[in-house]
Amino acid sequence: MAKIQLNGKKVVIKSKFSLFDLLKKYKLANKKVAIEHNGKIIQKIYFKKKYLKNEDKVEIVHFIGGG
Repeated sequence: MAKIQLNGKKVVIKSKFSLFDLLKKYKLANKKVAIEHNGKIIQKIYFKKKYLKNEDKVEIVHFIGGG
């Protein structure tokens, strides 16, 4: 288990949890999102390869249409 900060809130995740797993957990996997991991923007191609560890900070924003 690992404790991370997600959008300013402390959450507990399983070991070997990727950014993609995090998106699936919060039902954001099929949405257009931007992820910042420890202060760096992560490209979508790395979401499945970037694993989270204790004390990581993640910010997820998703885009919505409107006018």
